[in-house]
Amino acid sequence: MTTPGKTALIVGATGVVGQACLRHFASLPGWRAIGVARRPITPPPGAEALQLDLQDSAACAAALASRDDITHVVYAAVYEQPGGLVGGWRDQDQMRTNLQMLRNVVEPLDRPGGALRHVTIMQGGKAYGVHIHPEIAVPARERWPRDAHENFYWLQEDFLRERQAKASSSTGWHFTIMRPRIVFGDAMGSHMNPIPAIGVYAWLRHEQGLPLSYPGGPARVNQAIDADLIAQACAWAAEAPNARNETFNLENGDVFVWQNVWPAIADALGMPVGEPEPQSLGATVPGQQKAWERIVDKYQLAAPRELAAFIGQGATYADFQMNHGKTGPLPPVIMSSVKIRQAGFAACMDTEDMFRKWFGQLQQRRLLPTPAEARA
Repeated sequence: MTTPGKTALIVGATGVVGQACLRHFASLPGWRAIGVARRPITPPPGAEALQLDLQDSAACAAALASRDDITHVVYAAVYEQPGGLVGGWRDQDQMRTNLQMLRNVVEPLDRPGGALRHVTIMQGGKAYGVHIHPEIAVPARERWPRDAHENFYWLQEDFLRERQAKASSSTGWHFTIMRPRIVFGDAMGSHMNPIPAIGVYAWLRHEQGLPLSYPGGPARVNQAIDADLIAQACAWAAEAPNARNETFNLENGDVFVWQNVWPAIADALGMPVGEPEPQSLGATVPGQQKAWERIVDKYQLAAPRELAAFIGQGATYADFQMNHGKTGPLPPVIMSSVKIRQAGFAACMDTEDMFRKWFGQLQQRRLLPTPAEARA
């Protein structure tokens, strides 16, 4: 049965980007949205869910090869080896796994009679080598030659280009590559979302009667991107002729320094700011399971009692983004977003407002206590 209109398959729907994309596409008139994840999910209103292990080629073929309604794919899934959040990005097995996962989605959909029109994939600052170089030229631009390092980004991109050149779907299809800076959202259990981990760190200190001290290393001028802005950009790219076969940097539209936004974060959480106390959140927060359970019980939270289910590897990711263990001064990491603005997507957001928004979302959902409870 052929379903008219547009159907977006959001792959990696439990992640910080995928969750935002599923919500957004489900809210758009004229769209159907299907969220794909390895574990069971409860989709937002208007969306559907498909439980699927992307590493299982046979399962992906069985689930997708007969679909003639999926017109768009937003691929926001990523495989991270346990404990390999940073170092694992140079691991050959991790690279091959991420390539195969994308192949397992696209190949069953790209077939004679298929409806596929567009695929969006995610890259990021690692395309410019921010994880391996002490500095990058400012600002980083999409038109630069590839940074000379191995990365599954290149494997996935080459696959899309080669596959598209001989596309077998009836309509042909295009792709867009998004390169967001540091992504922030409300997804629980995400490996690359520091918001829940920062919230837990704050409340562990609150219960000890301590102020919210900045735990990171030296200052660095950086950029952030709100997950909802990424979702809006993906919806734009799905239909914009100017986005076809293009790569775009994405960021909020301003710059930030962790130490400078820390007072806004503390205020959003209802806590006073303390003097900086450099420490590894990745080494300290995940071990506070019992303390977290006491917080959940004391404030009757709806958050998971299992700390790892709430923060994922977000504490380790926060260490990386906050420059734990590094010495300054550190060069800025700035990516130009001129290209996507000139192409037609101009949405932006104040980064301090973004932090307030996401901590507010967690508080409204009773995943963290409120500022009033913190100040009581």
